[in-house]
Amino acid sequence: MAQRTGSKKRSGLVYSTESGRHCPNCNQPVDACLCHRADEAAAGSTSGHIYLQRESKGRAGKPITSIKGLPLNQKDMKALAKKLKAKCGVGGTIEGEVIIIQGDQREKLKVELVNQGYSVKISGG
Repeated sequence: MAQRTGSKKRSGLVYSTESGRHCPNCNQPVDACLCHRADEAAAGSTSGHIYLQRESKGRAGKPITSIKGLPLNQKDMKALAKKLKAKCGVGGTIEGEVIIIQGDQREKLKVELVNQGYSVKISGG
């Protein structure tokens, strides 16, 4: 049987029953992967600012505050959303890369995010 020439040799762990999926670049569990965090941080916000925006369109006139541009992975974003909802005393959710908090909470959220070291800009009505 002839050997293939020029074929890529794959090595490294792809999945483990202990820690789940592994990154093909650094062989770390996906949750602890430094490669993906750098990619997500770069894609999260091009200007380095976090935007707080008030919206009410499509929500029967009820306002929400959306937080966009966070350079976080999903796990960290969930933890931050939980903390922000508790700080404001309201509900909320995560839709894609955006945290949504019920009500117009921009001022409270700005103070909290600035205290955590983010550069925050308020936008929208």
